[in-house]
Amino acid sequence: MIAKYNNSVSAAAVVFALVILASSAAAQMNSGMMSPPANTRPPRLENVGIEQHLDAQVAPDLIFRDDTGKTVKLGDYFGRKPMILNLVYYNCTMLCGEALAGLSSAMRLVKFDVGNQFDVITVSFDPRETTEMAAAKKKDYVGRYGRANAAAGWHFLTGQADSINALTKTVGFQYQYDAKSNQYAHATAIMVLTPEGRISRYFYGVDFPPKDLRMGLVEASQGKIGNAVDAVLLYCYHYDPQTGKYGAMVANILRLAAAATILLLGGLLFILWRLDRSVPTRTLHGGTRTL
Repeated sequence: MIAKYNNSVSAAAVVFALVILASSAAAQMNSGMMSPPANTRPPRLENVGIEQHLDAQVAPDLIFRDDTGKTVKLGDYFGRKPMILNLVYYNCTMLCGEALAGLSSAMRLVKFDVGNQFDVITVSFDPRETTEMAAAKKKDYVGRYGRANAAAGWHFLTGQADSINALTKTVGFQYQYDAKSNQYAHATAIMVLTPEGRISRYFYGVDFPPKDLRMGLVEASQGKIGNAVDAVLLYCYHYDPQTGKYGAMVANILRLAAAATILLLGGLLFILWRLDRSVPTRTLHGGTRTL
């Protein structure tokens, strides 16, 4: 009887503790001390994110202004070489500067040169920003990149709301204005475009692995830039849209290793056959003898 009573008391204590913990967790979540569940976005971030639209065509007739104040169409930059597109706003005090710095650093570690093998198009998604802001950012980040001819290949643009909305919708870039802080909530990524302006690859974050960036540019160029090593790497590595990175394809690596082994064995057998043919023979009574 006493044992049953003790078990009942223990069960009640456990239930009471769980109720207290649940109430405490709910209170902390409501007060902002705890994060919401992973599948729930915090307030003011409901419409923030990046939705991949691989192979979508960026409209060439969208009108913007470049860093000199000249009216341009995005199509003015199409048709010659692969491009990197990134969306920022120049008055951003945090994430956009980190993204531009990360892109500049990654490009310095890639042998391809901006303005030669590829171009970069940086577009402000804040329609209030000016040509002067774009020019100041260009001077800063082209200077950080530090290679000749980069100014001719890295374009900093501003534009009206209709062109910005059309571009961000095409590439799946979702952001939200917070009037209280006068800032935008947004994610960060760069998009690699083909010379024709189709979306080839997305790379997320503010740090971009140079290997991935190089392979993305080679792939977008359809082999027009790069070398034989890049072709082998693209065969062995596969782009994962979920992670925005290139990962090794074990099957292709094994095929390549098997082919290399066959070639090596074939080459060895050929050398041995040639050596055997080159050894002189002398005819003796009753047969031949190899010297």
